Amino acid sequence: MTASTPERPYLIVNADDYGYFACVSKGILKSATHGVVTATGVFANSIHFGEHAAWLRECEALDVGVHLNLTYGTPLTSDFQNMLARSSGRFLGKFAMAKAMLSGHINVDAVKREWRAQIERCLAHGLKLRFLNSHEHIHVLPSLCPVARALADEYDIRHLRFPISQLAKSSSAGSFFRGAVLKALETVNRRHMDTPTPHFLGLEASGKLNMQYLQAAVPRLRAGQVYELMCHPGDFDPEEVSEPRLLRYHDWQGELRTLTSPALRELLDRHGIRLIGYRHLEVRGNRLVARHETNRQLAT
Repeated sequence: MTASTPERPYLIVNADDYGYFACVSKGILKSATHGVVTATGVFANSIHFGEHAAWLRECEALDVGVHLNLTYGTPLTSDFQNMLARSSGRFLGKFAMAKAMLSGHINVDAVKREWRAQIERCLAHGLKLRFLNSHEHIHVLPSLCPVARALADEYDIRHLRFPISQLAKSSSAGSFFRGAVLKALETVNRRHMDTPTPHFLGLEASGKLNMQYLQAAVPRLRAGQVYELMCHPGDFDPEEVSEPRLLRYHDWQGELRTLTSPALRELLDRHGIRLIGYRHLEVRGNRLVARHETNRQLAT
């Protein structure tokens, strides 16, 4: 690094849930082409996956990963569907799935086959995979974190999300509880993370990321460090999404406005933040670094 090119904080803006609904996929693409989003995690068991994958292939600047899923929609593998006969072959919610895993009703081998099928489906549709994460962070269950790590190694996918909670910054009781659970699992899972990962941001504002959160977080980013900001933008369509639980959790349109706003670009520019993707990362020793020659400077 020369004196004329000083290190900056590096930021990956990673939109979860691509393929959840058409309006979510469209909002993520809009957040990439007109905003600051640089990566997205894909629901491989989306009903209209082929169409959504085709849209994504057209957005070459957006890094793609698999949003490993065990809690929404229908599994891709028949054996997993058979295990869920009581729920008509559909995934259980996150708490019911965690209970099923802990009780042994769902076994780890079945999860590995299902997640492998999700990865294979993305590859079969021409998506270049650069990272793994999971819906509702289900991969941080102690029995599943090594599964996700093994699959990442098997497919030479170099980055696996390691969500970190900052309890003091939680904005609601639900956020605090979610953060407390992840905090407890953090120590257990750290031994499976044999490569450095980006510092994780956005958990405390999950589903409702806004400028207030970003105005507090961005000035704290340290030069030379790599960060991942989780977000959930969407171009909300009430005819497509009506489930009360999702409507309570998500402010898709609000996040879309935030991530495409000139005010956010100005904030990042003022603090010297460089937007990058996973494609720009490499490991040097025990440190994650961004290759300076390929960093994408914040657009004007």
